[in-house]
Amino acid sequence: MNNSGIEPARAQAYFDSPWPAEDGGPQRLQIGHGAAGLGLRSGGSLGWVSRRIMMGTMTVLGAPGEVYLLTHSMLRSRIGLPTTACVERIDPNTLATLECSPRLAGGPMWPGGMAIHRNGLLFVVYGRYAHRLSRSCELQASLELPINQAYNSFVILDNGLLVTKNLSDSTPARLTVIDPNSLRPACADVICPEASIARLSAIGNTVYVVGVRSIMRYHFNAGRGTLELDSDWRFDYIGTSTQTYGWDVVLDGDNAWFMDNGHHRYLRSMIGAGVSPTPNRLIRVSMHDARDHQIVTVSGQPGGSITNPPLYDLNRRLVIGYDSANRYLRAWRHEPSDDRLTPQWDKPDFACASHMLQYPQTGELVVNDYRRNAEEIVVLDIETGEELGRVRTGGITQGVVFPSTGWGRDFYWTTFGRLARVFVQ
Repeated sequence: MNNSGIEPARAQAYFDSPWPAEDGGPQRLQIGHGAAGLGLRSGGSLGWVSRRIMMGTMTVLGAPGEVYLLTHSMLRSRIGLPTTACVERIDPNTLATLECSPRLAGGPMWPGGMAIHRNGLLFVVYGRYAHRLSRSCELQASLELPINQAYNSFVILDNGLLVTKNLSDSTPARLTVIDPNSLRPACADVICPEASIARLSAIGNTVYVVGVRSIMRYHFNAGRGTLELDSDWRFDYIGTSTQTYGWDVVLDGDNAWFMDNGHHRYLRSMIGAGVSPTPNRLIRVSMHDARDHQIVTVSGQPGGSITNPPLYDLNRRLVIGYDSANRYLRAWRHEPSDDRLTPQWDKPDFACASHMLQYPQTGELVVNDYRRNAEEIVVLDIETGEELGRVRTGGITQGVVFPSTGWGRDFYWTTFGRLARVFVQ
């Protein structure tokens, strides 16, 4: 476990930038590599600029000054027509479009994913297609994926291969491994034993899949050239309960962390959108032995629900979880010696729903809060929960997608209808 203030090792197959992929990398630690922090403790306030966008998903960073934005269409899906995606290179300060891809073939609608490979090229998975683009947003190649369902993003293994899967609560998850050079399948697809809603996570050449009732993992066997199920590592987190499925899993190197009761009725915000009458839960599963696991409720309130992962601070051993439906944010101190979780602080009436950002050097945590029918972005002290800064960026939908760090004392916050750059003044 990293406890020295040193950043975790960068995933080998991603481009050398502070934020080359969603959540900063395939472990979903939500850390920007080399990002010193906002430094709000030293004074200053937050400013912002924003622009309206259509169905934003995320920003990623390339070479110094390069910022890429992924969006997709939506209206066509309402009448059963295929949707498309688009990649823009934007001005890092004004957010204006500098270069733009053609419309990228998609199909069924669901927010996809984008990452910059160590080979310097952009890869996008959206709908039932994978695409490869140059960093000037020129389309180089496309691959139609095997199932006519939305594929919810991808991870890149340390060996450079891309792994993606279909999103479904009933059809078994089907893992497709893609060669980045040919943009063709690198091996036969692998059928998981159950469906999966959550996005994939990975560490090294191992892929973690949160199914609709259990978490499992697959190792890439270089000798056989395929993904193989780890038959000794699986945990049924639903058991005899009436909980609903889990979302994306965070891998800290020793434990896998995720939350359940993921079924919801999100429209404009997650507030009151829970479906299950039970509280949502934080789940820990040892990456060394799945029999070593732990489950705690987040708020304890009925109708709890989320649509995203928790956050784990490697240096401070703090876990951040939330109940979006009941507007509740909580931090626990994690003691690895006995895996005890001790409540550290909590924030009732705090409507967090999005993926988050953490700055380990300064101990700053960036989250969203939805109140008075609009989005607000908040910087907290991760140790105490103290509020350090807040801005109201003008978005009317609660963000549930992906922020990223910026190139200085700033970050980018993406929602379906608005992109904002928030900076220290």
